[in-house]
Amino acid sequence: MYEQIRIDKYLWAVRIFKTRSLATEKCRKGHVLINGITIKPSRMIKIDDKIDIKVPPIIRSFIVKGLIEKRVSATIAQQNVSEVTDSQELIKLSLAKKSTDQRDKGTGRPTKKDRREIDKFNNNKI
Repeated sequence: MYEQIRIDKYLWAVRIFKTRSLATEKCRKGHVLINGITIKPSRMIKIDDKIDIKVPPIIRSFIVKGLIEKRVSATIAQQNVSEVTDSQELIKLSLAKKSTDQRDKGTGRPTKKDRREIDKFNNNKI
């Protein structure tokens, strides 16, 4: 179908990012790498390119299997991208997320400062 496609459109179409603007923002900030090189959102990708996305505390890795430009169902999206991140890294990410989601019993509502820290952490995830 396509020989090349913009990275920001692709990341949104295969449901790695929730919105295209979020994918564009992550590319501009240097959180997205193609074959180990920091890129701009307009960078064209091709099949078999390796995409690395920095999600503190890990780096998630994907291989491009097919090129799609429009957002499709999750099953079709999975056919066009393959995640090659080590399973131990994904466990590390889930543990880091779980540590901020749970609050000690009796501590009450989060303060404004706590809420900002929680939001900052949650915005860094995919």
